[in-house]
Amino acid sequence: MAFQTETFEITTGDREVALDLTERCTAFLDRAAPGRSGLLNVFVPHATAGVAVLETGAGSDDDLLALLRDLVPADDRWRHRHGSPGHGRDHVVPGLVAPHATLPVVDGRLALGTWQSVVLIDTNGDNPRRTVRLSFLD
Repeated sequence: MAFQTETFEITTGDREVALDLTERCTAFLDRAAPGRSGLLNVFVPHATAGVAVLETGAGSDDDLLALLRDLVPADDRWRHRHGSPGHGRDHVVPGLVAPHATLPVVDGRLALGTWQSVVLIDTNGDNPRRTVRLSFLD
């Protein structure tokens, strides 16, 4: 059994975003797991970001952000109050969109569905830089 891991930094900016990480995951697997099968874990070590597997480009990514705005509004209801107004909600989001995803890898390729992508969900405009850890285990 082998384990390989690496991190990269990504800028998310000062507003909520859904950023497609699929190409970064594919490039990592090309280096770490050529022709091998196992599991890819995608992890964001942040209290205010998550990882989702969903369709991008057809509006589903924007729909997820809209759903989070509706379910978890950025208002003054939150006990966690540092940062910008409503920032406490950003600390609740990873309870709904986990900070990790573990995905099957078959013959060195992500075994995603036709329309699925690996997406970083970040609702926290107070922290524009994120770290993403990719780990492959076979």
